[in-house]
This record gives sequence, C-alpha cells and structure tokens, in this order.
Amino acid sequence: MRTETVLGFDFGTKRIGVAIGQSITGTARPLALITEKNKILIWRNIKKLLNEWKPNFLVVGLPLNMDGTEQSISIKARKFAKQLQNYFHIHVELQDERLTSIEAKANIFEHGGYRALQSNIYIDSQAAVIILQDWFKKY
Repeated sequence: MRTETVLGFDFGTKRIGVAIGQSITGTARPLALITEKNKILIWRNIKKLLNEWKPNFLVVGLPLNMDGTEQSISIKARKFAKQLQNYFHIHVELQDERLTSIEAKANIFEHGGYRALQSNIYIDSQAAVIILQDWFKKY
C-alpha cells in the first residue's frame, strides 16, 4: 500500500478548516484555519498549503441535512470542491460531514474543557480532521 497525503477541508462561508492526513495510518490532524474574507487571499493560502504539503488528494466536507438532502451551503461546498480541482488539478472528493462540528466540539471539550470551546477557531479545523478520518474509513 502506498502512503498518500490528503488534505481535508471543512468549508464554510466565514472560515475554512484544513486538516492533513496519511492514508497508511488513516489518521489526520488539524493543519490550518483560513479566515480571510478576500477570495484572492483565500486561494493564495490554499495554494501555499498545497505547495508545502503536496497532497495526492483533497477531500471537501459536504454539508447535508440529517435526512441526506442538500442545503444552500451544500451548493457552495460543491462549487468550492470544483474550483479546487479546476485551479490546482488535484483529485477532489466530497465527504458527508453531518454532525462533524458537533463531534469536533465534543472532542475539544473533552481535551480542553469549556475554555477550549470558547476559542472557536479550533472547531473548523477539528471538523476537517473528522471529515478526513471518515473518508479514510471508506478506503
């Protein structure tokens, strides 16, 4: 089995959480949080991460309702995934991200208590970790 580096994204309109993982271990860790409002800066930060880590694949979380139907943010996440693939020519897959933010908050609280939860910046990158690890479980 080949070791492949994969970046996972928890897409949001205000923040994009990023995680990095390895296929051989099926594990991931938080990597970055992109908070810029300027689209040019967002894409510049993503390019910097891709140049530094040279991933083989990208995984973008697809927000769905609990019944599996799409919501308005689902369309934006799909567009983001398509732009990633078109701009950087790296294979992108979508991963169901239902309940990942809730799980991320629970993990953060478990390891750092209420104070850690107050620092909202970790939730999105921790959600990206969960998205990536769920994707690894499929393969």
